Amino acid sequence: MQKIKDILTSLESLAPPSYQENYDNAGLIVGDKHAIVTGVLITLDVTEAVVQEAVSKKCNLIIAHHPIVFKGLKKLTGSNYVERTVLAAIKNDVAIYAIHTNLDHVLKGVNSKIAEKIGLKNIKILAPKKNILQKLVTFVPTENSESVLEALFNAGAGEIGAYKNCSFSTTGTGTFLPGEAANPAVGTIGKREDVRENRLEVIFPSHLGRKILTVLKAVHPYEEVAYYLQELENENQEVGAGMVGELEHDMQHEDFLQLLRSNMQLRVIRHTAPVTGPIRRVAVCGGAGSFLLPLAIGSGADVFITADYKYHEFFDADQQIMICDIGHYESEVFTKDLLYDYLSGIFSNFALCLSEINTNPVHYFL
Repeated sequence: MQKIKDILTSLESLAPPSYQENYDNAGLIVGDKHAIVTGVLITLDVTEAVVQEAVSKKCNLIIAHHPIVFKGLKKLTGSNYVERTVLAAIKNDVAIYAIHTNLDHVLKGVNSKIAEKIGLKNIKILAPKKNILQKLVTFVPTENSESVLEALFNAGAGEIGAYKNCSFSTTGTGTFLPGEAANPAVGTIGKREDVRENRLEVIFPSHLGRKILTVLKAVHPYEEVAYYLQELENENQEVGAGMVGELEHDMQHEDFLQLLRSNMQLRVIRHTAPVTGPIRRVAVCGGAGSFLLPLAIGSGADVFITADYKYHEFFDADQQIMICDIGHYESEVFTKDLLYDYLSGIFSNFALCLSEINTNPVHYFL
């Protein structure tokens, strides 16, 4: 039997919580992570109706993209839909977990789903995040270097883009003098030792830091492990906001808009005037993405697909790019399929359900 925490561990492997924006509230919002899972309902938003749907389908875990609690709650009296939804979840022992901007920021997240739906190739992060990488430097006897490196690689160190097992090593001489209380793996108490050692260097995402150090200390032959960590300013090319990619073939703007409307199941597209020439390069950002417009233009994109554009912001296209506002709900609704496919490939001993409720608060009169 699976516990809720087992599901959350898998989700946080896909989209580590540390990748969320500072203003966000992703994570377990309601519920006991130690409870046995009876079923999982996947939705874009959590409402009272979604909680009742979970109850009717015997699901005691709701996984949502948008957090139901975004700002601090000072009371729970049922005075608004947020409080009523949380109260309904608590009364029915239904846990609520949100996987929000952290899922926006990973390579196989919200934006890659949009890219997949419209057939983009050669996709990459539009705005890679900085300051989320660390470098480990440690010193290991030459004969133990390979086994230590292998353990670090297995723990997630040394991955750079499409490359794994990346490291750097130099050879030198380490010195130490074991004290009376020492239990040296090499050398003799009271005698200085000179040991042929390799200086090993690997990088890894910062959220793996504790795991990497635990593994290092477990496999390193020395009683006292010499190492140091360094925070890196480098961009992580696999983590960040938005994506940009290319269509299989050039398209005229009318044909592209038809493709976009069909594949994303849209009722309406708000857009600026098309750029001159065919469309080939496309930037995307699920949800509100106007902050990425300068990078979309700088990437050479002909089109920028996102949502929540205000009237005056459309002028910022400045005839350099065509902005397509497809709606917030519409840009992210297929996130449900992404999460369903991911979890169904891992777990098979409980029901996984896609919510059948359209939670879009925006309606169109056509």
